[in-house]
Amino acid sequence: QVQLVESGGGLVQAGDSLRLSCTASGRTFSSYHMGWFRQAPGKEREFVAAIAWNGFTTFYTDSVKGRFTISRDNAKNTVYLQMISLKPEDTAVYYCAARADRTVVPGRRAYHYDYWGQGTQVTVSS
Repeated sequence: QVQLVESGGGLVQAGDSLRLSCTASGRTFSSYHMGWFRQAPGKEREFVAAIAWNGFTTFYTDSVKGRFTISRDNAKNTVYLQMISLKPEDTAVYYCAARADRTVVPGRRAYHYDYWGQGTQVTVSS
């Protein structure tokens, strides 16, 4: 099965930057849409960003638009989430996800995704 491993989380101050990475196993990484979701304590898992299998299109939730950038390097089986101007409300566990069906646009709902990483904690202090 496909395995996803996130890294790059940590404790930062408001206004700082972080880059999250998600590395996937398997030879079919380049065929998957990839997404980032986050979940704060006591809250529902929330869509953050997604990138199409070929990297040509990206999608973002409004609260991170202009601050976060999703990208991928298929040669490294890795998807990234570059985060700048971090705010305390960005504090959450961030999850990487993969969607096998590339015939549709990347979804904004968690149930559209087939594989998930274990999550990496991002904490932003005020």
